[in-house]
Amino acid sequence: MTVMNRCLIVLCTVCFTGMVSGQNKAKKPDPNIVQGSRTLERVEAVAQWVSLFDGKDLAHWQGDTEKYIPQDGILVCEKGGKILETKKAYSDFAFHFEFKLEESGNSGIGIRVPKGGHAAYGGMEIQILDHNGSKYKSETVDGKKVSWLKPWQVHGSIYGVMPAKTGYLKPVGEWNSETIICIEDHIMVIVNGAVIVDTYLEEISPVDGRPHPGLRNPSGHITLAGHNDRVEFRNLKVTDFSPSPPTPQSDADNTPPAGFASLFNGKDLTGWKGLAHRNANDRRALKGDALKEAQAVADENMKEHWSVVDGILTYDGEGMSLCTDKDYGDFEMYMDWKIPPGADSGVYLRGTPQVQIWDPWDPRMKEKDMPETPEEIVTAYRNGRNLGSGGLWNNRRYSNRPLVLADNKPGEWNTFLIRMVGEKVSIWLNKKLIVDRTVLENYWDKNGRLIPIPREDQIELQHHGSELFFKNLYIRELPY
Repeated sequence: MTVMNRCLIVLCTVCFTGMVSGQNKAKKPDPNIVQGSRTLERVEAVAQWVSLFDGKDLAHWQGDTEKYIPQDGILVCEKGGKILETKKAYSDFAFHFEFKLEESGNSGIGIRVPKGGHAAYGGMEIQILDHNGSKYKSETVDGKKVSWLKPWQVHGSIYGVMPAKTGYLKPVGEWNSETIICIEDHIMVIVNGAVIVDTYLEEISPVDGRPHPGLRNPSGHITLAGHNDRVEFRNLKVTDFSPSPPTPQSDADNTPPAGFASLFNGKDLTGWKGLAHRNANDRRALKGDALKEAQAVADENMKEHWSVVDGILTYDGEGMSLCTDKDYGDFEMYMDWKIPPGADSGVYLRGTPQVQIWDPWDPRMKEKDMPETPEEIVTAYRNGRNLGSGGLWNNRRYSNRPLVLADNKPGEWNTFLIRMVGEKVSIWLNKKLIVDRTVLENYWDKNGRLIPIPREDQIELQHHGSELFFKNLYIRELPY
């Protein structure tokens, strides 16, 4: 091979490598689309969609039924159309639809709006707008017309409250796909696969400086808020994510109710693993062979001390905590648990301690003049456990105690419903609300830097050296 040929090969190789490198840079994933794809997958995995428009009539709607017309399977808001609202009110949900705008077209989607109320202030209004339209480019800067719209007026924004990211609308005349997720105070807007709004209402203030009382509505109607422009809609559907009843609607043990999946099959430890490290930060840092080795040791320990007896997940009190082999973010979880007198346990959410389980009638002290009955012990002592199970016991800034004592006596079964959205946890014990949307603090943030808990991680059944019994563990993942 000649020197010239070698040079040509090297040069071509360098050029090709540069081209590939340039292509890789050009194809760097859009984080908003990556997040949108993952969120929509979570929605589809658990959604039980209900169609709000069959292409023929407005059976699910009320309001301006004269200006909203079904045409060839499309719901058309004609010019002059005002408010069309769902007959049913919704609290927590995902609402999916497709829409097509005319040039400079303007509309909106109201969520949690009172009957007949104003979308933007009585509830919340998600903007539907061709913000690239000529109508909104009337100011001239350096010889160019620019938009006079405020950031919180562009498409997808929570009007007056939260600006949306731009750059994801399709050209006028093409169909756009949109999903609005509204679960407790968490609002997400996904347009054509990209997340353009992702916010928690209780952590922000309206950017327009005006009162928006509708932000606190627990529920309300979904509305199509016309602004005198023609807008076309299709494929309108909703799925309900409102809180489940405090006890599972199931006819047999270890059989999940509709919409839930089993964490425990009643037969073996499928879906579970041992605790690889007591410290969650150190556990998360384990990689490669170190992780495999630690997990193998933990799994052997699990098999020695956790077993299934007559459909009950049983712990002998001598091993380590038990962990789900899958990580979870936002979810609802049912759990039946039983403990012997004086026992102590708990549930780690996203690897973070903990939802407390213990015997409220155990005084943990010996005195000569002890109260004679368990009820008198609870009245006389306030050492934490006497307040009852279910509190977020390791909290320091937010409440760590249950609202009421709802435990059944040791040896009897208890039922948790645990609902987690963002950092906030709600808990029902034996049908009573005992924790109401309380922040679960990051126990592993030892330096006090107020680091939030992980967005997702394993669920753990904690031990404190006593026998434990669990059954009917069901989970419904919530999209985020």
